Amino acid sequence: MAADDRLEDDELARRLREAHRRVRMLPAAEKERIARRYLAICDVAKRDPERAAVRLEAFLASLDDAFDTPRDEENTPGD
Repeated sequence: MAADDRLEDDELARRLREAHRRVRMLPAAEKERIARRYLAICDVAKRDPERAAVRLEAFLASLDDAFDTPRDEENTPGD
């Protein structure tokens, strides 16, 4: 049985696949901690898809904040 077969919500399954793709692309130093968080969301999705969707949304937002936007200390003059 594929993982998606247990999920009735196709949108949730699609977003979980997108999150997995993004986690795979992270630098190794960040990947392990974030992958554990992703796996916890996948585990919740098996029992409570609505709660998993909320957690997944927060997870994706945190990925956007942490990795897609430049941080101030990385953009200081003279570096």
